[in-house]
Amino acid sequence: MGALGLVRKLGVLGAAAVLLATALGAGAARADGAPIETGYQNPVTALPPVSRPDTPHCTVTVMQNDFANTISSPPYTGTVTPPAGCAGPWNKVVLDWSGSVQGRQYDRLAAVWIGGAEVLRTSTPEPTAAGISWHLEKDVSGFIPLLRDSQPLAVSLANVVNATYTGVYHMTLSLTYYQADRHHPAARTADQVVPLSSDPTGAGWYYLNPGQSAARTVTLPRNLTRVRMEVYARGGGCDEQWFDSVPSDLAAKYPDYLCGGGPYREVQVAVDGRPAGIAQPYPVVYSGGIVPTLWRPIPAVDQFVTQAYDIDLTPFAGALVDGKPHTFTITPYGAADGWTVDGTLFLDTDHGAASTHGALTGDTLSVSPTVTTTETPGSGSSAGTTTVGVTAHRDWRTAGWLQTSQGRITTTVSQHAVYANTDAVSSGGQRQVMTQQQYGATTVTTTRGDGRPVSLRHAWSYPITVDSDVPLFTDGNNYSLAATVSQGRILLDSIREGDHWRPTAVTDDHVDATGVLARSAGVITAADGTGSEHYLGTTDSGACYDRSIEAAHGYVTSDRQWSCGWGALSGVAAGPDRPGA
Repeated sequence: MGALGLVRKLGVLGAAAVLLATALGAGAARADGAPIETGYQNPVTALPPVSRPDTPHCTVTVMQNDFANTISSPPYTGTVTPPAGCAGPWNKVVLDWSGSVQGRQYDRLAAVWIGGAEVLRTSTPEPTAAGISWHLEKDVSGFIPLLRDSQPLAVSLANVVNATYTGVYHMTLSLTYYQADRHHPAARTADQVVPLSSDPTGAGWYYLNPGQSAARTVTLPRNLTRVRMEVYARGGGCDEQWFDSVPSDLAAKYPDYLCGGGPYREVQVAVDGRPAGIAQPYPVVYSGGIVPTLWRPIPAVDQFVTQAYDIDLTPFAGALVDGKPHTFTITPYGAADGWTVDGTLFLDTDHGAASTHGALTGDTLSVSPTVTTTETPGSGSSAGTTTVGVTAHRDWRTAGWLQTSQGRITTTVSQHAVYANTDAVSSGGQRQVMTQQQYGATTVTTTRGDGRPVSLRHAWSYPITVDSDVPLFTDGNNYSLAATVSQGRILLDSIREGDHWRPTAVTDDHVDATGVLARSAGVITAADGTGSEHYLGTTDSGACYDRSIEAAHGYVTSDRQWSCGWGALSGVAAGPDRPGA
């Protein structure tokens, strides 16, 4: 395997991180009079902050730890205990994750488990010699059923510290418990949270090689009324940037620059071996991905707070209330390298009966999607360019019923999902111009007794375009990288009212970035980047939020926030489940 191919195989260490560490560790230089980016300010994002109620609250620091050479060490472990001074019920519980690092280091994958359930997945920024710090927050109120009692805590951040890579991650983790009052009612949560992690007290994620699945067998309450599964999934190695992988025959021609297996991936969930749900994975880019200077100081979408995928399994509840063990399986379909996955069940139960019963009445979901791949060699002025096109779509439905103390409940889950990827590969694999569209909608319809059906729809669109060029790569002292990336995450949650859908939550988050990084005979000749992020959507309290950030040479040049109302969201609320959204 060639040198750059080896770099891409480094997985969660970052596709270009080793190049950046080599480049910036010895200090910046000017080889041709061009500006050389030698540092950058702390990471900044346009995402809205987590809202925090003005009620009595208690903050508990559950971890302060330095993650040095922890690559082969067990995770940090401790205990999370609800604060005596802030007895529940709580309106909200917020997790804060803060860190600092100085020196030379890769990006790292990290996660937090409480009571065996993964409550946060994140990755780290790459530092400068002067050092950076960052902070993120997450509403973890959905895990309140676990947080009411003392629970084991585990935190994984596998790092390497040696004579070359010196960055130690100094991390603090805290939880703030906000008490409920008459103006801020207790958070509505599931009745029970059941982790599906591999380790109830440690780092519970599963690392899967191609063709492998993660499976956990549990026995559930006999009076279920709803079953929802939260799934985490991130690729590593060549699947860290799975979206610009090419068919294996083309990758075999240029193994120094290309990864094989094609670009189509999906996250599959099965119940007792039967297909039960699908999620399209978001095309995450780590802070060292593609060209590290792309993400300084504005991170890529999903880089620091990975969003889990929500899969409604209620149609299968009738088969899960028999008091017997049942197996839940997560599979990264199409994986050509390692994936890190995990899952948690959120269960509602019948408060008026000790048992429910029911049946699955329909399941049209197949294991294997229909994926179409074409490879078109260029001619004339396009000679030397191979254009790869990959398309797929999913249309499926599951349905089931439950007999409860409130009568019969029927649930139908349907999904329409579309995928299209076009990749123009040239210069012997050194140049790729890739455009990918993933979009669709999942609709959950619930009918209780003879009542009117209630339909909830979650629509998404994940556009990304990557124009990357590696005009030179000889070794760690002689290379040149350049890229332009545009990515977005558009989400729309709606409820059906008569013949219309009323939006309840909106996200339109776009990041655009350019970056270059080059070194000649051990001297940096280029290291620079520009970026911007625009977020237009709702906050967690339903208010409109509109913020735009621009940056150049590692520092913010503009940060503007505008007042807005639901009228400003009408374009997004028209529906992201369409091409180009």
